[in-house]
Amino acid sequence: MLKSFKTTRGWGLFEGFLAKKRAKIANKFIVRLKIKGKILDIGCGYYPYFLLRTDFEEKYGIDPSLNSLSVKDVNLQRLDVTKQKLPFSDNYFEAVTMLAVFEHLDYERLNFVLEEIKRVLKVGGLLVITTPAPWSDKLLHAMALFYLISKEEIHEHKHHYNKKEIEKILINAGFTRDNVKSGYFELGLNMWFTGKK
Repeated sequence: MLKSFKTTRGWGLFEGFLAKKRAKIANKFIVRLKIKGKILDIGCGYYPYFLLRTDFEEKYGIDPSLNSLSVKDVNLQRLDVTKQKLPFSDNYFEAVTMLAVFEHLDYERLNFVLEEIKRVLKVGGLLVITTPAPWSDKLLHAMALFYLISKEEIHEHKHHYNKKEIEKILINAGFTRDNVKSGYFELGLNMWFTGKK
């Protein structure tokens, strides 16, 4: 039986399973880094599942829905990245992750958010993004009807970009074409992207 735990707003039977899949993908890319530094997870959710399953020395999570959650060895802060600059100095992090967050951001604010991420990444640092593929939208809405995934999260999706569109957005924000990589996972229902500074 699948164990479900509260990682997001709302409830869905598969939310815990999906959080594990996203964490596995992110760790696959950042394991190549020296994990002795700092990582920032943007949109860490109610419970910073991914941050508790990665091996960086310093872990930071930000999310607009955080209240007073305290988790050992994780620095959490309530922040809306679309409205506020990241409260970190330039070249601070070895890695920044946005796992199932990109689809929740308004197009008009994406460049601001990505430029801030690029600012706080160290040279050679890595951005890792996961987001649903556009053709999975109808399936996700159907799954939400049956409480398999969170209705609150799905109904807040603002766009459904394809792979080429997201690559272009990353390049426009200052990540060079040679340093942007992408692919699919979960039978092509989700996409991953990395951008190296």
